[in-house]
Amino acid sequence: MTEWLEVGTVADIPRLGARVVKTPGMNIAVFRTADDEIFALEDRCPHKDGPLSQGIVHGRSVACPLHNQVFHLDSGVGADPDDGCARTIPVKLADGRIFISPKPLQQAAQ
Repeated sequence: MTEWLEVGTVADIPRLGARVVKTPGMNIAVFRTADDEIFALEDRCPHKDGPLSQGIVHGRSVACPLHNQVFHLDSGVGADPDDGCARTIPVKLADGRIFISPKPLQQAAQ
């Protein structure tokens, strides 16, 4: 059974921005796209440990602020030609409220 943690509302996150949620196991970056889609990734680039929450959100992707590696927000997979994968976190919305599961859907590639 998945535990869900309420982390705020869609309006709490600026469009093309992120908010960091600190959990005992990891920091989670919750992203909002220009189309108000919500995604969550571990707030850590698997290459340089950069805080993805401080990266530039464009479309359904985020660029690491340390070296511009781009990750797809829906899958965590690094965009070509780069490789690697950020951990994705399950997200659900209910009446404009955001819920995340602190359990990653996948392990990040090292």
